[in-house]
Amino acid sequence: MAKHKQNPTRIDIAPKLREKMIALLNAQLADTLDLYTQVKQAHWNVKGPYFIALHELFDELAEQLEGPVDDVAERVTALGGVAMGTARIAAKASRIAELPHDSYDGMQMVALLADRYAQLAKSTRAAIDASNNAGDADTADLFTGISRGLDKSLWFLEAHLQ
Repeated sequence: MAKHKQNPTRIDIAPKLREKMIALLNAQLADTLDLYTQVKQAHWNVKGPYFIALHELFDELAEQLEGPVDDVAERVTALGGVAMGTARIAAKASRIAELPHDSYDGMQMVALLADRYAQLAKSTRAAIDASNNAGDADTADLFTGISRGLDKSLWFLEAHLQ
C-alpha cells in the first residue's frame, strides 16, 4: 500500500509510530471492508430452507461491521494518515479469501463466513498485540472492542453449524 504524507496532528505519538499504526489500521480496514462486502454478497444470494433467517442474519452481521469500518478509518485519519477505504483498494489489499460464487447454499455460506470471521478475528487479535507492543494503547483498545464484536458474530454463525 502506498505511503502518504502524514497530516499534522497534536496527538503525542511519534511520527514513526503513527506511520506504523496507520499501516496496521489500513490493513485491518481492507480486511474488514472486504468481509463486509462478502457478508452482503451472501445476504443477497443465500438459498435454501433457512433462507429468510440467514438472509436477515447476514444483513445484521453486515450492519455490525459498518461501525468497526468507520472507527478504524477515523483512527487512521486521527493519527494523520489517509484511510484507504475504497472497494478497489480493499479488494487489492485484503488478506481474506474471496467468497466462492459457485453455490449459495445456506449452511455452506454460514461455514464460509465463519471461516472469514475467524480469520479477521485472528488478525485483529494480532493487531491488538502489535499496537500494545508498539505503545499505542488507544489503537489496541479500538481493536479490542472490534475483536469482541467479531467473536460474538462468529458465535452466531457457529451456532448454526452445531
